[in-house]
Amino acid sequence: MNYLAVAKDVFSIESDAVKALSEQLGDEFVTAVDTILRTQGRVVICGMGKSGLIGQKIAATLSSTGTPSFFMHPGEAYHGDLGMIGHQDVFVAISNSGETEEVVKLLPFLKENGNFLIAMTGGLESSLARASDVTLNIRVSQEACPLQLAPTASTTATLAMGDALAVTLMRARNFQPEQFARFHPGGSLGRRLLAQVEDEMLTDNLPVIVPEAPFATVVDTITTGKLGLAIVTLAQGYGIITDGDIRRAFNRYGKEVFELKAQDLFSPHPKYISVDAKMSEAFALMEQNQITSLLVVDQQHQLVGIVKK
Repeated sequence: MNYLAVAKDVFSIESDAVKALSEQLGDEFVTAVDTILRTQGRVVICGMGKSGLIGQKIAATLSSTGTPSFFMHPGEAYHGDLGMIGHQDVFVAISNSGETEEVVKLLPFLKENGNFLIAMTGGLESSLARASDVTLNIRVSQEACPLQLAPTASTTATLAMGDALAVTLMRARNFQPEQFARFHPGGSLGRRLLAQVEDEMLTDNLPVIVPEAPFATVVDTITTGKLGLAIVTLAQGYGIITDGDIRRAFNRYGKEVFELKAQDLFSPHPKYISVDAKMSEAFALMEQNQITSLLVVDQQHQLVGIVKK
């Protein structure tokens, strides 16, 4: 068996399935987006089995991108969790066939409760499609499974449809990185956008030297400081010497480099950031200047720390 050929065949089938979604998409998608934007409730995602697993991801993506959403297991819904659904909530039911028993059993309640029902299904004449207010077509021509039994291309198509819905809603809401970071405070993006420089800067044992410091002291300070730089205190302001400056000095002066002092090596205009600034500003300044460190100063322009990428 040619394993690579099998894998490539799967990729081909599933990519064709996703591509076909674009051709199947119509005004019903617009209606779904507009309805979700107008609702004062939440988006409830429901599906059984593999569709349920995909539904959990869709709910998570919606929630983290500005559309309050949660996943509801249809079995649990039928045994009490329907009480979590308000009449203003939009209900998204996922079933490739449109005849999944656990999902179909919920339809009478949803109708009585007045919920707007969005179906994600490939069964356009199914019970689910007929009961829905809007049907998003996720039909695929074939599964990647050679037995045409295991959901493969169909779950990929469902996931892509959910992503299309979430991204369209993001753009419609003009959802910004700062809003995304609020929902991800523990990740690197949260640090970049929410944290203050004061919270992230390094303050202990800063690698500070005087202008008269000999070359050996400069190298030792950079090495022991483990920040890749040394800070030179000047009569007014600060200078900076990086490990790159040391390498360039060796190339330029050769053995005579050991006669140099800090005042012969430093760059006189290092980049600063205020201690009151946000980390987003610090990262932007570092990226703009293609550097990895900033000196942090207080209101009196006194050095209080260093912030690094």
